[in-house]
Amino acid sequence: MEHTPTQSGFRQRKLQPNMRLRNTSVDGPGGSQLFEDMSGAVAGSQSGHQQAGPQAAGFPGQSILSDPMSNLAMAYGSSLASQGREMVDKNLDRFIPISKLKYYFAVDTLYVGKKLGLLVFPYMHENWEVSYQQDTPVAPRFDVNAPDLYIPAMGFITYVLVAGLALGTQNRFSPELLGVQASSALVWLIMEVLAVLLSLYLVTVNTDLTTIDLLAFSGYKYVGMIIGVVAGLLFGRPAYYLSLLWCCVAIFVFMIRTLRLKLLSEAAAEGRLVRGARNQLRMYLTMSIAAAQPIFMYWLTYHLIR
Repeated sequence: MEHTPTQSGFRQRKLQPNMRLRNTSVDGPGGSQLFEDMSGAVAGSQSGHQQAGPQAAGFPGQSILSDPMSNLAMAYGSSLASQGREMVDKNLDRFIPISKLKYYFAVDTLYVGKKLGLLVFPYMHENWEVSYQQDTPVAPRFDVNAPDLYIPAMGFITYVLVAGLALGTQNRFSPELLGVQASSALVWLIMEVLAVLLSLYLVTVNTDLTTIDLLAFSGYKYVGMIIGVVAGLLFGRPAYYLSLLWCCVAIFVFMIRTLRLKLLSEAAAEGRLVRGARNQLRMYLTMSIAAAQPIFMYWLTYHLIR
């Protein structure tokens, strides 16, 4: 009997953790559980977060979208953007006709080969008239007589590269000198086109020649310039003079036969040259444009061969 308090105290100390477990556990329908089932609480908290999340995240957007003033501002901004785009497209097409530029670059490999042959050997070619389809000239890839900008653009770039090669063989190459060579060639081309436009305005020639057409015809001389410089680099100065002379005569014949249909359209339509001061001015202008090509060809290449 003397050990009864000790045993009861031991039991009390032993039973206290169990009592704590029973107090902290959740009794289920089938009885008490040793550990607490947290799945329902976690699911409930997740569902609560999911329900609260969209509401909390979507509340500002819904308020903005439901605001009529914001919708009006968005519509007004989109209309201003579309009007600005249309204005830019109109002004850009006025100064740089993008739709027309696509026509001048509509070429293929067959056309480029034929055109290069025509520029070097124009003597056997007979029909120089540009073909039309419903009052619209056909694309260059369908007509070798149509002007294009692909050959002049590639010719200009190739000329600059060949000039750099020529300067390098003479130990005179420098980026500054190559830039001067390219810029001078471009400036002379622009000045030539502007001079022709001014001459056409002064002579009052009714022609369908555009500025892009003149730029294309003036850019064809780079083909002969490249041939002359390459021949000079490979075979010396005599080869340069012979090849350049051939290309100068070829470009002169090409320009005469091409421009006379543009500048002398009235006389060409009648099949004879109409005598008169205006037609004589047109003939002189055609001859001057054609004669200027060999001069520029020699001026821009003679210093590259030594």
